[in-house]
Amino acid sequence: MGAAVTVVDAHHHVWDLSVRDQDWITGPELQPLRRNFGIADLAPEARAADVTRAVLVQTVTVPEETPEFLALAAEHELIAGVVGWTDLTRPDVAEELARLRELPGGRYLKGIRHQVQGEPDPQWLLRADVRRGLAAVAEAGLVYDLVVLPHQLPACAKAAAALPELTFVLDHLGKPPIASGALEPWACHLRALAAHPNTVCKLSGMVTEADLASWTADDLRPYADVVLEAFGPDRMMFGSDWPVCTLAASYGQVVAAARELTGKSDRQQIFEGTATRVYDL
Repeated sequence: MGAAVTVVDAHHHVWDLSVRDQDWITGPELQPLRRNFGIADLAPEARAADVTRAVLVQTVTVPEETPEFLALAAEHELIAGVVGWTDLTRPDVAEELARLRELPGGRYLKGIRHQVQGEPDPQWLLRADVRRGLAAVAEAGLVYDLVVLPHQLPACAKAAAALPELTFVLDHLGKPPIASGALEPWACHLRALAAHPNTVCKLSGMVTEADLASWTADDLRPYADVVLEAFGPDRMMFGSDWPVCTLAASYGQVVAAARELTGKSDRQQIFEGTATRVYDL
């Protein structure tokens, strides 16, 4: 692809454990993530991979994190947008989104995300109070990132159908079971979601759904191919999922794998155009 195409990393995280715990980092497998990761750690990795802009994505469901991320975006040129968190079920969610926009760095707020993958109700996205919140996200001109598991994809498709004015961005392909090699029912559910024109998919989070120690690009390819066929390059965007990806690969390895998996596709869209358009960077 070369340096002629500037790359947008549409999905990365930072955290400081002295500010707050990341309570999802549990168990020995995730132990390498139990330290601080900041923009100063990411920037040289990004530069080495021709990444010029990045989207910072929420990690925990607390109201304090999003204002911190917006202020960080105002300070660091690498961060071109923030996908934050707010409680979609609060009755004043529209006012809260407007308040966030008025904060330092508020112009960098591009989307909202909630850890739907942790909700026990597979229909959580279809609840009346959640749907009202999603409508407020659309009204604010923001997008909604979906972090879900495969069994929750049918609800995502129904939500996309019910709210055509809202752009839904699927993180990490909906977390297919790459390590097992199984494609179904994930592929069927993913195609049903992609049938809605207001949906986009991030080519992200794949290496950590594969075998952490021994994955190859060939292990990822069947899943990337399903997404390419279903969404097409103009509704796909690259994301590193750094630093979570470091459980299985370096930043450079993740970028290289994405380049290999996209082959002769329209890489300009996948690596820059889609994220720039969807997140209004």
